[in-house]
This record gives sequence, structure tokens and C-alpha cells, in this order.
Amino acid sequence: MAAQRVLQRQRRLKDDRVLIDSLQQRSEDLSVLIDWAEQGEPVDDDLNRALDELNAEVEAVEIKRMLGGEHDRKSAILTIHPGAGGTESQDWAEMLLRLYLRWTEQRGFSREVIDLQPGDEAGIKSVTLTVSGDYAYGLLLAEAGVHRLVRISPYDQAGRRHTSFASVFVWPELPDDVEVEVEDKDLRIDTYRSSGAGGQHVNVTDSAVRITHIPTGIVVSCQNERSQHRNRDSAMKVLRARLYDKKLKEQQAKLEQIGGEKKEIAFGNQIRSYVLHPYRLIKDHRTKMEVGDVDSVLDGQLDGFIKAYLMQKASGTLGKPADDE
Repeated sequence: MAAQRVLQRQRRLKDDRVLIDSLQQRSEDLSVLIDWAEQGEPVDDDLNRALDELNAEVEAVEIKRMLGGEHDRKSAILTIHPGAGGTESQDWAEMLLRLYLRWTEQRGFSREVIDLQPGDEAGIKSVTLTVSGDYAYGLLLAEAGVHRLVRISPYDQAGRRHTSFASVFVWPELPDDVEVEVEDKDLRIDTYRSSGAGGQHVNVTDSAVRITHIPTGIVVSCQNERSQHRNRDSAMKVLRARLYDKKLKEQQAKLEQIGGEKKEIAFGNQIRSYVLHPYRLIKDHRTKMEVGDVDSVLDGQLDGFIKAYLMQKASGTLGKPADDE
């Protein structure tokens, strides 16, 4: 395990060195183009393109600099749950799932849906997926919280406006060398027949697995694989991450209690509102960032919100979520 950590650190340092060399090369190329422009050469297009590329790379470096937490560089486990409201909220949860799948695709992250419970009429009752790639957890942590949707309901024959909520939870995917004590006597393991998308391929046997951690009441499940053994391994990975996260939060709560400060965000507070009617606007209540191009955000364009969150968090100016309305 120690050797694995050394190799990981070596890889990170190598990546940083490659990035530094790339920035230096871009800076030198830009200097040459500026010299040519001053001499009257027609290099405006090349100069503008070089500036854009340098700016994008510098921005990427700034974001990585802000992701210095213990687990920020790790892959992530993401879960979405609809709030109260039946079909409306379940449909909103599925919209959020599509949003994050598109965002991970644009980022080049690999992802795998390990458990999905379809809604009764539409949408989903819950979904858990893994997102694999450098800094997946650090970036997605900006999305953890309650998301609020306001729209004319496609399920309301009277065409009334509805407000729906869905919660997003994010945990780091833990490497094998992180110790999380889980005793067999504390587990209840149930098997059942898979359902939902892909079920026709996997539901011929009771391959799906649900694990309940009795002391904490945490329940995780996986039905993605045909093999019951592989589903159990995936479910245990999620359980370990959730138990580790719970332990860290308990430690933080004790420190905050000693310091007399409460920072925990309650479930009933929204971090972002997506308004589709009577106007179109997405507003992050922590950073106050607003975007009018709703369709692009719902299609996965989240980087602006994530960057604003990271910048304000790093500067200590991050605001609080808004109370439900």
C-alpha cells in the first residue's frame, strides 16, 4: 500500500511537471506571436487563439490549486434522491441524472450507474453512480445539496406551476488502503431480482444486492452486474465510502460544537434554483451566480457554477443556501 501511495504521488508530480512545461511553451509561443504582430505581420487570428488556449489552461491550473483537500483528487460516488412530490420530483431527479451524465461526458470522466430505481410513472426514485477520474470528487462536491426546479408541470392537466426538489449526495471513492471497519455481524445482506433499465439482461436470477449496515441504518444496493458477487463488491464500496464520510462529519460536528459554530447544511435548504417559468433563470444561492441559458446548463454546462463555488470557498466568501420557498 505504501508503494502504491508513492506511485500515485509520483504520477501527480509528473502531471504537474507536464502542465508547467505546457504553460511555459504556450507563453513562449505567445511572445513570438506578439513580436510578429508588432512587426506588422497578419497574426491576429493566431494570437487570439493562443490567448484563448493559454487562458483556458491557466484557468484549469487555478481550479486544481483550489482542489487541495485530502480526497479532492479521488473519483466520486454520486447519489440522487427526489424529494416529496411523487412523479414531479422523480422526473426532476432523472433530469439531474441526465445533467451529470452529460457533464461527466464533457469532462472525459468514466461513469457507471450501479443502482437505479425507476419511478412509478416517470423519472427515478433513486440512482447511484460512480464517476472515475482525477478530481471528480473535488469538483462534484460543489453539487452536493438540494436542487429546486420551478416549471409548468408536464404531468398537470391544468398546466399549473409546480416546485420540485431533489437532493444530491457526493462521497469520495476510497482506495483499498483506507481502513473502514465493517464487521459481518453488523450487516444484513438481501438479494433480489434486478429491475429497470437493462433488467431483461440481469433479472433472470436474484443477482441484485442490498446491504444494510445495522448500527447506522445506512442502506446501499447495486443491481448493475449480472454477478451477485460483483454487485456485492460494488455495494460494499459505496457502504465504505458512506461510513467514512459519516465518521468525518461526526468529527467535524464535535469540533464545531466546541467552537460554538454550526456550518452543516440541512436537507431543507436549496443550493440552486432552476426556474423555467414564468421566466428562465438558474441561480446558485451560495455564490449568487445567475445564468439565463437554462438549456445549456441542463445539458451539462456546469463548470461556471463549480468554478464560482470553488473560488468563493477558497476566499472564505461562500454564502449559505436559501430556505425553501
